[in-house]
Amino acid sequence: MTASRLHLVRHGEVHNPARVLYGRLPDYHLSESGRRMARAAAEHIASLDRPVRSLRCSPLERTQESAEPFTELFGLAPRLDERIIEPTNVFEGRRMSRALRDPRNWWHLRRPSLPSWGEAYSSIAQRMQEAMNEAWHGTVESATEGGDIVFVSHQAPIWITHLSVAGLPLRHDPRTRRCALSSVTSFERVGDVWREVDYAEPAAKGIDLGAV
Repeated sequence: MTASRLHLVRHGEVHNPARVLYGRLPDYHLSESGRRMARAAAEHIASLDRPVRSLRCSPLERTQESAEPFTELFGLAPRLDERIIEPTNVFEGRRMSRALRDPRNWWHLRRPSLPSWGEAYSSIAQRMQEAMNEAWHGTVESATEGGDIVFVSHQAPIWITHLSVAGLPLRHDPRTRRCALSSVTSFERVGDVWREVDYAEPAAKGIDLGAV
């Protein structure tokens, strides 16, 4: 058997009392609610009754903490992968509601199709595809019984992957992303083509602040 599905799981709610855009900043951890949400995501995948053979996560604290329930349920040590990390953003550490009112920051909004405020959408799509392809082929070659793959990542990389796989323009309004905290977006691979096959929101709604 080969690997069956690859699940992109978003991290849970983050403790962010200042309500800043945290991006890649260190020391942003899950809230207590976020830990429960991460557990719900892991239990959802366990409830599918599908073997999980590989676990990867972004190196940021909130994704490593969101991967812990998967380690408990599936007995897998997560592999850190820089390619599935949050994109860069010039507004890190700031409250967006305030930053966008400052005319000095409007230059960073000049080309939302890139976007001009951070890493290009095309770059995000490319690194995510590389990580997915590598994990898939590695599982095919190393696992005699097959099984699924879990990536614990972030909203922007997951949504960009959704758009890329669907053949849709990568330009979008970040406020319209369908990628809730601790959501699970699942893909299958047919030949050389990825296809999205499921989306689930197993966790209760959290406070979704600070996403890039």
